[in-house]
Amino acid sequence: VQLQASGGGLVQAGGSLRLSCATSGRTLSNNGMGWFRQAPGKEREGVSCISNSDGSTYYADSVKGRFTISRDNAKNTVYLQMNSLKPEDTAVYYCATPERRHWVSLDPYEYDYWGQGTLVTVSS
Repeated sequence: VQLQASGGGLVQAGGSLRLSCATSGRTLSNNGMGWFRQAPGKEREGVSCISNSDGSTYYADSVKGRFTISRDNAKNTVYLQMNSLKPEDTAVYYCATPERRHWVSLDPYEYDYWGQGTLVTVSS
């Protein structure tokens, strides 16, 4: 299973970015997907996840109303649209998928396959 995250960059506060996570070696329709982030000196935290079964989405309180997760099963790709970005959103963002089918969580310890990360920097 391989995951390739992309779309990070430098943006001013209030701006937007869209992250993409392309997967291979796994059928996206069978597995949930999550986005996580890790800021310098902090633990990795869950940002958002999406169910494969009914498309249910979940968000950390810190990003609710600003971030939107979506998936395109035909392209085996998951997206994270990030709007109204704040300096505190600065982090390396990772996509991940669990070995367990039909399961999603915002707990990074429940995920088994990870992308390489993409850096998002929000300037004030």
